[in-house]
Amino acid sequence: MTPTDSNISAMRNVYTVSALTAQIRNLLEKNYPFVWISGEISNLRVPASGHCYFTLKDKDAQIQAVMFKGQARNLKFDLEDGMQVTGFGRISVYAPRGSYQIILEYIEPSGAGALQAAFEQLKQKLSAEGLFDEKYKKPVPFLPAAVAVISSATGSVVHDIIRIMSRRFANIPIRVIAAAVQGDTAEAEIVSAIEMANRHKAADVIILARGGGSLEDLAAFNSEAVARAIFASEIPVISAVGHETDYTIADFTADLRAPTPSAAAELAVPVKQDVSYTLQVLTRRLQGAITRQVRDLRQNTQKLTRRLVHPRQRMDDLRIRMDETHSRLIQAMKRIFENRRERLCWRHDRLMAVPLADRVSALADRRQNLDRRLKSAGKTLVQEKRARLESACGRMHALSPLAVLDRGYSITRVLPEKTVLTDAAAVVPGQNIEVILAKGILTCRIERKNDNGKKDV
Repeated sequence: MTPTDSNISAMRNVYTVSALTAQIRNLLEKNYPFVWISGEISNLRVPASGHCYFTLKDKDAQIQAVMFKGQARNLKFDLEDGMQVTGFGRISVYAPRGSYQIILEYIEPSGAGALQAAFEQLKQKLSAEGLFDEKYKKPVPFLPAAVAVISSATGSVVHDIIRIMSRRFANIPIRVIAAAVQGDTAEAEIVSAIEMANRHKAADVIILARGGGSLEDLAAFNSEAVARAIFASEIPVISAVGHETDYTIADFTADLRAPTPSAAAELAVPVKQDVSYTLQVLTRRLQGAITRQVRDLRQNTQKLTRRLVHPRQRMDDLRIRMDETHSRLIQAMKRIFENRRERLCWRHDRLMAVPLADRVSALADRRQNLDRRLKSAGKTLVQEKRARLESACGRMHALSPLAVLDRGYSITRVLPEKTVLTDAAAVVPGQNIEVILAKGILTCRIERKNDNGKKDV
């Protein structure tokens, strides 16, 4: 080893991989304790542990990122591939792979912000489930027996609603169910208020109201729990949240949206004077219709009364008609008897005009003549039937298999099946057969057969 090599060897500072990685890690964590970073999410993975692993990239570079379950649980939106985000975290090195990464403590979508992204995601989710469909919207009653108002008990919104409803229809009971409309407890209190109103059947319609505010102030009305409580409510819900330009998830889920709380009060109850005037108009119309119907019925009754005959007069008329009918019946019976008497006399005269002995002799001659004709016709008919029977018997005999046997033919059947034998190929030498003759039956055995000139012995 030359002196030069010895000097170089003495100057070496050799690191192990772990030591070098630890120094790099310390250097990065010291110089970049917490940083803000923006980029596009890709290769997002959320295993069973609940931690979120993904890559943050831009057009020129990328960095591995992780957000642990505790921090991810506080997000107001769901991470997705392709989402542009801005995050806050610390740089670290993952020693087993020798790669550096950023451990994020907070993430928000770039541009719209976390609340807006959460709003859009929840809106899309609930819309896909059908919570916004018109077919599920319940009609708001025209004149409710009572109105429940869910809002902050100390806010001006409740006082405005009560003032407007009292001015429009003072007799309708208003039940105020106090609930926080912003803050950490607002979501749970609103859900509890809606469930309590349904449980106690407190009203025919619910007004869910609060004044305007930022997206953060309206967060409770953009929550999934409140939306599902509104959808499950058996009592129709009018949503009156924020100003006319503010739209919340509660507005989409409610049975009716009012642009402002004051407008909700006007939609919930009609003006009493208008209802009273309408009732007066309808009452006058109903009274007029009843008066006209009574007048028409009275006129019809008078017409029918004039046409109606007194029962005594009717009975007298019927008695007279009965007497006339009785008289006509007696006259008709007399005429029938007279006609029958005349016909009887006429037949008696004809009968007495011819001597009885001559009439009996003529009838006897006629009987004998008919008897001869009957015997002759019967004999002729019997002869014709006998001739037809003999002819039919002759034809049947000609077709009978027995007649064929009488001409020297026979019927051969294979034993033991007793099937008619028509082909020599169906039997083999030594097989028994049965031959039926005109007189008697022979049982034979095949010694040989000839099939188209071919002999089989």
